Amino acid sequence: MGLFAAMLLAGVWVFLAGRSALGRIPHLLRQNRSEKRNAAMSALLFQEPFLRVWEKACQWDDIQHMLNSYHAKLMLLSGPSWTIEKTKGEAASSLGTGYAAFAGSCLLSWISGENFIMFAGVLAFCALTLRKFAEAGKKLERRKKAIITGLPDRMSKLMLLVSAGETVQRAFVRCLEGRDGSNYPLDKEWGAAVTAMNNGQSFNIVLERFNRSCAVQEASLFTTVMLLNYRKGGEHFVLAVRELSYSLWEKRKGLARISGEEASSKLVFPLVGVMFIMMIIVAAPAVLVMSI
Repeated sequence: MGLFAAMLLAGVWVFLAGRSALGRIPHLLRQNRSEKRNAAMSALLFQEPFLRVWEKACQWDDIQHMLNSYHAKLMLLSGPSWTIEKTKGEAASSLGTGYAAFAGSCLLSWISGENFIMFAGVLAFCALTLRKFAEAGKKLERRKKAIITGLPDRMSKLMLLVSAGETVQRAFVRCLEGRDGSNYPLDKEWGAAVTAMNNGQSFNIVLERFNRSCAVQEASLFTTVMLLNYRKGGEHFVLAVRELSYSLWEKRKGLARISGEEASSKLVFPLVGVMFIMMIIVAAPAVLVMSI
């Protein structure tokens, strides 16, 4: 059964890859640069053959909706230059990797004579195919938390600069000075906004683009307050930003509390394992003495 499944899967892969792709393998193996060769081989073996599968699968509404959701996440993570073709390539690469794992498990199942390995390959196929989809959601959630936790500090510095006599636009630019990139998502979007301002774009357009690129509700509130009050400057602007800053600090405290609770819950499993090992160490001599 395992041999039949492995041969069937290999045949399907050869059909999807085509003769032209198989003929390019010897040429790629002769390349000197290993990184470039590995990337080309990965695209040839795992990405290109399964792009056809994705093209056919996208005719189904559920698959198309999942792909659009994945594409939206990758656009937020990688920037507006990310295209739908790159998203299809990432999805096809995940599908190809899972397919290869399933084919390998079928071959191992035939060699060892254990059908359980083939069923484990099914789980590996599902895990490897959906891994990048899950990772994109986790990265987007971490990005959102990083932006929310970084905004209160940035707003405090903005209020201090405006209170000291700086204009709102100049204070916005100076908020990026001295940053070490520790809050990478916020620094990246803030830096892009500063670069656009230095290139002559208006402050309104820059803030609207900053809001869209962050794609976080708290950043939307921040840009709205900025747009409504930056022309007034002085006390009016500081009061409006301070009021929003209070709510964002509370939001940051809530995120820190949730992160602490998650960390403590993750420590439960190692502690249970250590306790179980200690019980074995303590009880083992008594059991051995009794057996003697």
